Amino acid sequence: MPDKPQTIAAYIAAAPAEGQPLLRELHALLRKAAPDAQEAIKWGQPFFIEPRFVYAFSAHKGHASFAPPAAAMREFAEELQSWPTTKGTLRLPYDQPLPEALLMRIAKRCVALVSERKDDAFWPGEDVPGGGAKK
Repeated sequence: MPDKPQTIAAYIAAAPAEGQPLLRELHALLRKAAPDAQEAIKWGQPFFIEPRFVYAFSAHKGHASFAPPAAAMREFAEELQSWPTTKGTLRLPYDQPLPEALLMRIAKRCVALVSERKDDAFWPGEDVPGGGAKK
C-alpha cells in the first residue's frame, strides 16, 4: 500500500482486491463489538481505541490479521487451535469465511479487558507495538 491511508475505509480500499470483501466484513464486525471505540490508523494499520488499545487488524497479500491483546489470545487459545496464529495475531485467509461467532466473542472480551484495566497506558502491560508481547 504505497499511499498511507488516513481512514479505515481508505486502508481497505488500498488492500488487495480479493481481500476487500473480507476486510469490510471484519471491520463491520469489530465496529459492532466496540461501538464506542475510536477508529484510527496507527503504525500503518487500523486500530480500535477507547482511548487505549482495544484491537487492530491488517491486510496482507493473501490474508487479514486480527490483533487482539495478548491476554485475549491466551484466553481463547484452545478455540484458536484450528486457525493459523502467531504470537499476537489470528490469520484470516481471504478465501475462507470469517469465524464470526469466535471473532465476536474475542472482540467483546477485548472491550471488557480495556474496561477492567486500572492504568491509562495505551498498551496493556504485556503488549508492545507490532502485535508481539514482551517476554
